[in-house]
Amino acid sequence: MPGMNSGLNPNDPTVVAAFKSALIHQGIIALLIFALLSLAWVSVREWSAATGAEAGRLARPAEPEPRWRQLLRIGFGILWIFDGVLQAQPAMAVGLPSQVIEPTAASSPAWVQHLVNWAGTTWSYHPIQAGAAAVWIQAGIGIWLLVAARGPLSRLAGLASAGWGLIVWVFGESFGGIFAPGLTWLFGAPGAAALYCVAGILVALPQRPEVSARLRRWMLPAIGLFLIGMAVLQAWPGRGFWQGSFRGQPGTLAGMVQSMAVTSQPSALSALVSSFGSLVRAYGFAVNLVAVTVMALAGVIFLTRRPRLVRPAVIALTAFSLADWVLVEDLGFFGGLGTDPNSMIPTALLVIAGYLALTSAPAAAEATAEPATPMASPPSAGWRERLKPTALRQSAAGSSARTMASVGAIGVIILGAAPMAAAQASPQASTILAQSIAGSAAPLDAPAAPFSLIDQHAKPVSLAGLSGRAVLLTFLDPVCVTDCPLEAQEVRQAGALLGAQARHVALVAINLNPAYNSPGYLQAFDRQERLTQVPNWHYLTGSPDQLRQVYRRYGVASQTLPAGSMLGHSDVAFVIDRDGRMRAELDFDPGPGTAATKSSWAAVLAGAVSKVLKQP
Repeated sequence: MPGMNSGLNPNDPTVVAAFKSALIHQGIIALLIFALLSLAWVSVREWSAATGAEAGRLARPAEPEPRWRQLLRIGFGILWIFDGVLQAQPAMAVGLPSQVIEPTAASSPAWVQHLVNWAGTTWSYHPIQAGAAAVWIQAGIGIWLLVAARGPLSRLAGLASAGWGLIVWVFGESFGGIFAPGLTWLFGAPGAAALYCVAGILVALPQRPEVSARLRRWMLPAIGLFLIGMAVLQAWPGRGFWQGSFRGQPGTLAGMVQSMAVTSQPSALSALVSSFGSLVRAYGFAVNLVAVTVMALAGVIFLTRRPRLVRPAVIALTAFSLADWVLVEDLGFFGGLGTDPNSMIPTALLVIAGYLALTSAPAAAEATAEPATPMASPPSAGWRERLKPTALRQSAAGSSARTMASVGAIGVIILGAAPMAAAQASPQASTILAQSIAGSAAPLDAPAAPFSLIDQHAKPVSLAGLSGRAVLLTFLDPVCVTDCPLEAQEVRQAGALLGAQARHVALVAINLNPAYNSPGYLQAFDRQERLTQVPNWHYLTGSPDQLRQVYRRYGVASQTLPAGSMLGHSDVAFVIDRDGRMRAELDFDPGPGTAATKSSWAAVLAGAVSKVLKQP
């Protein structure tokens, strides 16, 4: 999928250092958010107590949070925080699009791949901002779920969890692979993020008596229907799950398990998973029969809603889920690019929550009581009244520590989302990609070597004649079919990025192949690379002796390759100021030449020229 893979090593030291730096800086800001909120809250409460101001009042005693909801809120809050920690792994910034998102989508239909490709390209253009955003958004959602137990803020936390889970499910998990062949619950279907969405929606539902009654009645049966459907898929003939091996190759399930065993992980776990893979290969029919039986039987029992039958089924399914989590899913987060613990832990949480909802009795006062809410002003007060300093002070003084922590968690989410949103406002990729390939520009301050050649139209052009304009100078082979076309496009795009500044800039390339030195070759190259309409573009050539003299002056190397007429040569660009002084040298290696790296190089070139234009 073009544009998704940045082409960089996921452990590239330049990107990893930038990613760690961003996380540290934003982590300090996150701590400051909580510290300042705590200080402001304590100060307002102390001031209100000293002045005798009303600190707030409660509408009525609060009802206890249902146990099933508490389990989902706390359990998935911890999972989101753990996922945020996993997103902070050094390889995530560059590796997620190419080594997680792209392989996940590879077996899905073309329309899914195109949709996921858009998200992967977005990530690969701004890997540092995207990686840090994922860390803080998920950590913020987790903290919010943990601290907000009741009221509107708690329901909003559930909505945030469901919303972000949906984004991850669609773009990060390719809809959980539900459109791909080989769909199986044992290996994560319908996607862990889909289960985060379900849990978030359940937390977000209002705690009204009629809603609670329906949830108690239908939560576990809904899980039962899902399990029966997964059992049917698992048992369907021709999908390969019944065979441990086929024509000497591992069957579907055995292949999945063995692929996980080679993941970088503790040796004891790898040996355990590998042994189970061998067991599945030898006794595939029996293993699949157990899996189908457990899913189908648990699903049927859940539909009965009989607590005496449901309890042992919940225990058995939870134990089976944990075994699958270890032996099949291999815990899901090793290898340096694991984004979550996969689907079995979320499944177990939902199943246990369904059982608690089924067996819990409604509170005696549920029909008459509502959750407590801090009241800093009369219910009849309009929004203008609530925004007045006195009302805001009373509201803050009457707020609980959980409320303040929830506000801090929202701040952490914004801390992650805002830089990514700002980065997306620019269509250009982050310059960190180009810097990671060839390093930063080397600053210079020396007279640029003069040259006097002819351009692609056979008109004389010299460095002295370009005085008064900044010059972006590079060397291109007109018959090159690898690096030079990429570099030409980056120079053209850099000129476009300069905007109004471009009228003060000359984009100059010097022919790097003396054997093809006539203007006709340059014109053909310009037409091929769409450079004919660039007004400040000058592609220069001359006699072989003239060209070799310029190469020596600028330290550019070239050599004839034995396989053909193309040359092996240096990839370098120079920035010359309006007075003819060399100000920067850039190693112009285009790297993998992907959409992200090409855009990044153009931004680096434009930035270097713009900096020179601003110098006095």
